[in-house]
Amino acid sequence: MQGLVHDLGAFWGTLAGIGLSLLYLVAVLLTVAFILVFDRKVWAAVQMRKGPNVVGPFGLLQSFADFLKFVLKEIVIPSGANKTVFVIAPVITVLTSFMAWAVVPMAPGWGISNMNVGILYILAISSLGIYGIIMGGWASNSKYPFLGALRSAAQMVSYEVSIGFVIVTVLLLVGSLNLTDIVNHQKAGIWDWHAFSFIGAIVHGGSFAKVALGVVTGLIMFMMLWIFFISALAETNRPPFDLPEAESELVAGYQVEYSATLYLLFMMAEYVNIVFMCAMISIMFLGGWNLPWAEVTNPFIGCLVLYVKIWVIFFLFAMVKAIVPRYRYDQLMRIGWKIFLPTTLVAVAVVGAYVAFFGGNA
Repeated sequence: MQGLVHDLGAFWGTLAGIGLSLLYLVAVLLTVAFILVFDRKVWAAVQMRKGPNVVGPFGLLQSFADFLKFVLKEIVIPSGANKTVFVIAPVITVLTSFMAWAVVPMAPGWGISNMNVGILYILAISSLGIYGIIMGGWASNSKYPFLGALRSAAQMVSYEVSIGFVIVTVLLLVGSLNLTDIVNHQKAGIWDWHAFSFIGAIVHGGSFAKVALGVVTGLIMFMMLWIFFISALAETNRPPFDLPEAESELVAGYQVEYSATLYLLFMMAEYVNIVFMCAMISIMFLGGWNLPWAEVTNPFIGCLVLYVKIWVIFFLFAMVKAIVPRYRYDQLMRIGWKIFLPTTLVAVAVVGAYVAFFGGNA
């Protein structure tokens, strides 16, 4: 954004920045539309069904039909609800979900903002998203949405802790909070991707102590990939951790009183966050826009590579939804606080020791 302002001047640079932001917004929305159809197709295939197959070729336009349906429905607000907060809550949730994309680079030189503290920005924005859910549950003036909002807030806060410590392990290896720097740190090949850096420790060589601790650190980073993946499921309320929306217990959680466009905003925010988590996994652990065998400098190829990685990771999200039974709430909290938290703390200590003694694999 600053580069556009510098090259084009304040007025045209600002207009170009707004246009780039709108392009990002449209790209994310289209991705959400088709990834939602893909999610339903995967679920249907696991259950030996066809899934959406009527609207458009192979049912690809089903999401657009659903969008029109929600938009044309009447917005019903409960008589006892706080109407202002009731309407603002889903708007806050969807805005914060889109704001997180501002610092996500899609290819070399392609991004809205190349912020040096991009990770801190993401952590701050993701924390704000909880407020929309709490406000929606409280404003409904009903005990079931309120209980769902409390459960969702507790769940998201719990797993943000483990996600934060996983991110710290990546930051220790890279030495930067910039997402582009994180991708460039993995440009040499798949052996330098953080998820497979135990291979890189052997490839780069060195003293026996360095290689041994490097392999241990690499195996820890491979474990961090899956802890981040599972925590992302909980953070985005995806099955098997969709307890805020457990219809067998709370009807539909914090959004039970919502309908039409306001309900659509909550659902849109959820899927935007899911795609965002897929992008973060790709960037932090799987080399971002780089190929397994080579660095990518062409922005078009890099964007395509990262986009494919996002879809592959979302396929794992969809398969988990289809085959893993829902956890109880006490099991969910036990995993977050008694397993993931101590594990990630130990991981931070080991990775920190490796970086302190051997300087990582930079």
